[in-house]
Amino acid sequence: MSLSSITSSAAHNFDAGQAYGRAQQLSQSSSSASNALAGEGDNSDAVSSFSSVLNNAIQGAINTGKVAESQTAQALSGKGNMSDVVASVEEAKLTLQTVTTLRDRFVSAYQDVMRMSV
Repeated sequence: MSLSSITSSAAHNFDAGQAYGRAQQLSQSSSSASNALAGEGDNSDAVSSFSSVLNNAIQGAINTGKVAESQTAQALSGKGNMSDVVASVEEAKLTLQTVTTLRDRFVSAYQDVMRMSV
């Protein structure tokens, strides 16, 4: 399941049951990707799985920002609901914080690998 589908549906309707179901599906898809990274299957499959997960995450973050922008534009034109705007902007903020944290951890892990002696 891609983050973009989670983002667009979350901006329209925020229900705790649906959020739990989406989180469960996302964790199942990420655990299957981590199984591929852990060595189950071919090495090239692990690299392509990792790159596809990373690509989906980046696309989801971009789409979250676009949804927040469109909700804000609708509210400014008088057609949007303020609670939808607040929810979509907050989701975009959390997505940006998550992406930044992941970037920092990837850089840190890369630097740790580069410091290892061979």
